[in-house]
Parts: sequence; structure tokens; C-alpha cells
Amino acid sequence: MASPGLPTQMQAGYSDVQNDRKDDKFHQEVLHDHDVTGKTSDEEAAHLSELTAEEKVVEKQLRRKIDSLIMPLVILVYLMNYIDRNNYAAARLQGLEEDLNLQGSDYQVGLSILFVGYVLMQVPSNLLLNFSGRPSWYLGFFVIAWGLVSLLTSQVKDFGDIVACRFILGVVEAPFFAGVLFYLSKWYTKSELNLRMSIFYSGSLLSGAFGNLIAAGILNGLAGARGLSAWQWLYIIEGSITMAIGVIIVFILPDFPHTWSLLSEEMKQVANRRMALDAAEADIDEAGGMSQVKGMKAAFTDPKTYLLAIMYHCTTGAAGFQNFFPSLTEELYDDEVDALLLVAPPYIFMVIWSLTHGILSDKFRNRFWFFLYPVPLVMIGAFIFMFTENFGARYFSLFLLVFIFATNGTIYAWIANAIPRPPAKRATALAFVNSIGNAASIWTPFTYDEGPNGQYREAMGINVGLVGIAGIGAVLLRFILEKENKQLARLEDSDAELTEKDIRKLNKTAEMEGISVAAARQLQKGYRYMI
Repeated sequence: MASPGLPTQMQAGYSDVQNDRKDDKFHQEVLHDHDVTGKTSDEEAAHLSELTAEEKVVEKQLRRKIDSLIMPLVILVYLMNYIDRNNYAAARLQGLEEDLNLQGSDYQVGLSILFVGYVLMQVPSNLLLNFSGRPSWYLGFFVIAWGLVSLLTSQVKDFGDIVACRFILGVVEAPFFAGVLFYLSKWYTKSELNLRMSIFYSGSLLSGAFGNLIAAGILNGLAGARGLSAWQWLYIIEGSITMAIGVIIVFILPDFPHTWSLLSEEMKQVANRRMALDAAEADIDEAGGMSQVKGMKAAFTDPKTYLLAIMYHCTTGAAGFQNFFPSLTEELYDDEVDALLLVAPPYIFMVIWSLTHGILSDKFRNRFWFFLYPVPLVMIGAFIFMFTENFGARYFSLFLLVFIFATNGTIYAWIANAIPRPPAKRATALAFVNSIGNAASIWTPFTYDEGPNGQYREAMGINVGLVGIAGIGAVLLRFILEKENKQLARLEDSDAELTEKDIRKLNKTAEMEGISVAAARQLQKGYRYMI
């Protein structure tokens, strides 16, 4: 079948691909049924706004292939990412503080220092990932690295050792999360992202459940084995598993459609074309390394980047209780093993809920309301934990607090939808938002003082304020996107008088695609930011 799709040389944003644009052969290629000289009529450009019926059949096959390989791999790695990061909380109940002679706020310092390294590496790492064009090798290397650091943490002897290991762990973990968000945005359209982001994030929720179940099993069966404490075995076992998974990522994870050998040429063309249509313009960077700098400048001059960063900072801060979850449950049930087991049910509940949440958000093509409704639920959960002492009520409050995790898949998808192009800008925005969001984990640990009856009133009160600010941010973002959608509608109206800003936007799209301004205008017909 002859496809009007983008040629594989146009695949998003990598320097080696961009250089191909200079080849004479490339200039003989046909883009979207028009040549790169831009000599195309409005009638010839009219079919640009959607896939053909034949292409839609191929798209379904393509989506099944992507879902069956990529999603299980990234979920598995994210599961280990959170287990390796959060086993510090489980180790606290297994004698870590006593063995390392941690005093006062030493535990909190060890907890927060990870996120210092994590935040510092976010933006540079995502730009390097975008520039490298080999996610499998790039991400796989860092998965192996953080598994090794986690394993070696079993050998720390004092406060200085644990702080150093936690900082290095943050540095080597940083490339994964924001990198995968960017990576998935290169494979899935905006109407598919929330569900996939929710599925991806379920890896962290599963880690909250099963990571603590594993910790409970180790505490029961390996404490003292071969002269090692239970927490040491925890780091050894989980670090070793992570390193093995990293090797698998290097050799199995596909980089992009145009390099995936399991895809036919027809599937590769449809994969590229559907992403270009979804963004309403070609999803490419300019040739050369300077495109990364330009993308970074574009991200930092877009107010949506900062608004999304504030929203994510607030939701991440409100989710800070996960670093103390075993301690919270220990307040309810004074037994170390049982406290670890009590952590699992709220997480398992949220895995199921968040997947349903993601399906409905994509089905209704709505981000705003799906981000907003968890806000009052989290507030109610915080108030119940603050002001009740009854076991049933306080344990129920944990099921309300975990609703903060339902917002994560939505905001990840919203970031990619609100800042869709070019790739270097999206990579910078995803990394920046993730870094600012995770910066909340630097300071929130110091708010978790038990207080009277272990009610953590200071922390819970701060959580209420944080989710309230996040909700206000969502309202502002909706206002901004509605305004930008009006501009897109104006571009679509052939009778409307275009502003200078409108004309600059169309000229840029025409230049990137190598088409006429008329064709560029037709290409953007029907595109809207998802709200």
C-alpha cells in the first residue's frame, strides 16, 4: 500500500537523522504527497489531517506491538526503580537506624539527599537522551548503574556512607523517569498517553505494595543470615535484580519506530505519520546539536512549563507520605512485619483505580477534571488522619491519601499534550517539570514529625495546602490552553485575519515540513490542546 506518511528519515529529533535531510536523496523524497519544494495545492493537502482507512488498520497492529513489548519493559523497570528508591523506608524498620547509629534528623537527611542528585541531573540527562537517539543503551546503562549503587548500599557503615550512596543513587536514577516520559511521548499520541502513563505509573504503585511485602519476607526469613542484617539483604537482592533487568533493557528495548526491526516498512511509515498528525506538524528538531539549546530556550520561555512544574511540585509534595508509609502504618499496628503488610492494600487499590482513571480520561479526552477530582479526596484523607485515633478511620484515610497518585498519570500526559513540540522543547519541559516536582521530596521529609498520638498534623496540614495549590494551577492551565485553542481555531478559519504571531507559527511549520504555508495551515486543521 502506498502511504502518504512521513519517510523514516524524518523520525523525531536526533542529529544523525537530521543530517540525512542534507542528502540529495532526501530532497527527492515525497512528503505527505507533496515534494519538498512546497509546490502543493490546497486540494492536494486536504488529506493531510487524518490517516486513511488502510493506515488505521495498520495503526491498530502497530499499537498492539508497542503495547506488548515496550509497556511491560518500562513498567518492570519502574517497579524496580521505586523499590530501590523506597527500600530506605522499609530498611528503617529493619534496623538501619540502629546499625548506622543515625540520630535526630539523620534519617530525613538521607531521605532527601537522593532528590538533590535527582533534580540536578534531570534537564541535562533528557537533552542528552534526545541528542543520543539510543534510549535502549542510554536508559539501560543507568538502570544497571543504579542497581549497582543499590547493591553496594548494603555495605554502608555510618551516616556519611548512607548520605553518599543516596546522593549517587539520585544521580544515576535521574535519567530514567523523565527519559521514559519523553520516550513514550514519541510512541503514543495524546489520546493514548494518559492510559499508558497510568499503566507506567502503576509500576511505582505496585512497588509500594510488593516492595514492602518483599521486605516483610526478608525480615522474617533472612535477618541475621550469613552475618548480615535484614536491611542489607534487602539492598543486595533488589540491587542484583535491577542490574539483570538493565541488561535486558539494553538488548531488547526498541529505540524508535524507524529502527525497530520487528516493524514492517509500512508500520514504520504509519508510526511516523500518526505522530506528525497528532502534533499537527512534523515532530522533528532542527539539524545539529544547537537544536537542543533552542529547545531548552523554548521550554523556559513557555509559561505552561512553569505552571506544570508548580502543579507537579505540589502533588509530589502531597505524596511525600509514601516515604513514611511503613512508619504511618506502624502507628496503627505496633508490629514491624504487620506494619509492612498493611502498606500493600492501599497501593493495590490505587493500581486498579488509576488504570480505570486513565482509561476514562483518554476516552473522554479530558485532563482537567481527572486531575481535579482527587484534590478534595486527598484533603479529606489528611484531615481524618490528623484528627482521629480510631484504627479503622485512620487506615481508611490512607486509602484516600493515595488518591494523589491518580493525578500522576494525568499530569504526565498533560505535560506531553500541552508542550507537544519540537522534541527538544518537550524533552526539556518534561525533565524540568519532573525535577521541580521531585524537589518537593528534598524538603517534605522534614515535615513528618509524629507529634501527639502519631498524627503527623504538620505534614498532613501541608499536604492539604499543596493539593489546593495544585488544583488552582489546573484551573489556570485550563484557561491558558483554552486561549491557545482559540488561536488554533483562528488559524483554521480561512476567512479570519491572521495576526503576526499566527503567521510566524505557520511559516515555522511550513519550513519544518518543507511545504507551502497553505499546506501547513491545512495540516493544523482540527488540532486542539487537550484540556
